[in-house]
Amino acid sequence: MRNDVFGLIYTGESSMQLRDLTYSRSVAAVPFAGRYRCIDFVLSNLVNTGISNVGIVAQKNYHSLMDHLGSGKEWELHRKHDGLFILPPFVTRDNTGIYRGTIDAYHSVMGYIRRSSQKYIILVGSHTIYSTTYDDMLKKHIESGAAITLMYNEVGKHHPDDQFNELRFALEDDGRITDIQLNPNNPATCYSFCDTAIMEKTTFEHLIEDAYSRGETDFIRDVLLKKVNEIPMYGWRYDGYVGCLSSLSSYFNHNMNVLKREVRDDLFNPAHPIYTKTKDEVPARYVGDAKVKNSLVADGCVIEGEVENCVLFRGTHVGKGSKLKNCVVLQACHIEEDCELNYAILDKGCTIRSGRKLAGYDSFPIIIRKGSVI
Repeated sequence: MRNDVFGLIYTGESSMQLRDLTYSRSVAAVPFAGRYRCIDFVLSNLVNTGISNVGIVAQKNYHSLMDHLGSGKEWELHRKHDGLFILPPFVTRDNTGIYRGTIDAYHSVMGYIRRSSQKYIILVGSHTIYSTTYDDMLKKHIESGAAITLMYNEVGKHHPDDQFNELRFALEDDGRITDIQLNPNNPATCYSFCDTAIMEKTTFEHLIEDAYSRGETDFIRDVLLKKVNEIPMYGWRYDGYVGCLSSLSSYFNHNMNVLKREVRDDLFNPAHPIYTKTKDEVPARYVGDAKVKNSLVADGCVIEGEVENCVLFRGTHVGKGSKLKNCVVLQACHIEEDCELNYAILDKGCTIRSGRKLAGYDSFPIIIRKGSVI
């Protein structure tokens, strides 16, 4: 157990490009890989590092998130001292309850930050999927003498047309960051920010208070970009699988990638497991001539038709004669007989009537809103 660091997860990221998936839930609560939520990954990373004090900064549509997290029992964060703290917006003389940006959000929970006794803070978002521990990153931060250490991975030199707030770094040989680009049309480097930063708590307090006093609103634009040459920022490279759920197509593609063994082995490494809220369900049932190929099928599913290259969440029913291919079907969906679905995302509780045909494309999957009947 680490007593020198605590975690702060911001769950108010922009969600417009995820469309109907975030109509009634935050990005952090979006289901992923059959039985998980996006926040499970970063929260498990913190817990696997030995961190016992974690704050969740909520902004809007956080009912589903609070229901999922509960007391933090599944992550062993239900404690008398420290534990899991959900920090929703609230109204005071100084706080309107509506955040203009991340600076406002962090400033509103400054009381929690100051009360935390740990020396270091790990600042993470909730829309990035990866599985690791932060011990090596914290060690690098301390040894380098950095004011801020930012996690990055190597990606292609392409235009990030489906991402928001993507940062690209220019690095010296010792890892110091010399330049940062935000959403570049023509990225100068292939080093991309993984939405995770480490710094001393006092440094974070000073940066937020200073930015807030100047009327600045965004931590990335108004702190990281402006101060890259004023304070020492270093990068820590992560070579594992990273998925940024920044658009509907990226959400679909990262779910499809989980069907690859190498991706599953990386994300669900027994050395640092991913925890989630557990629900008791009967095992999946395959009826009659059911055929399933290269798919993830969660507990409680009933399969009577054909399923290929799909991710099915709990309680999904696929009727006789129905064919699903390249689909992500969330919890408790009911697909009746003789349907054909291809490149589709069905949100929770959808019903597809007999004989319906739905088809998208690999770069543009169709999405059916929660509870819809087609």
